[in-house]
Amino acid sequence: MKVKIDGSTVTVTPTVSEKKISAVWGLTRALIQNAVTGVSTGWEKVLEIYGVGYRAQVKGKDLDLQVGQSHPIVITPPKGVTFETSQESIEGQTVQVVKVMGADKQIVGDIAATIHALKPPEPYKGKGIRYRGEYVRRKAGKATG
Repeated sequence: MKVKIDGSTVTVTPTVSEKKISAVWGLTRALIQNAVTGVSTGWEKVLEIYGVGYRAQVKGKDLDLQVGQSHPIVITPPKGVTFETSQESIEGQTVQVVKVMGADKQIVGDIAATIHALKPPEPYKGKGIRYRGEYVRRKAGKATG
């Protein structure tokens, strides 16, 4: 790989014409683009918390989650990542919104995935933590007969 910085443009060119090199060429270009975007505008993932009694709040730099466990879950962000919480009304329901923001796309995605995995949305009532725009397939409850 040959990376050339010319003013405000970065050019990535392969030095050898092979199949593996062309795959790494695209990866290198995408990683550089993500780094530039992260520094200039930043990356953010938005999570929505549905459920009665489910809460999230920022205490200092840490995120304090209460999502149906016997204890609050505290997530300490790595360097360069910040949390922001708010409340929104979506479809007549009050929803806690957690924004994970930072310059590194991979770290922001990893932290968001960690939070999502704590309480994934369940299919009967839809309670849990979901990404903004995530579709949760709902199931019918127990049939009474």
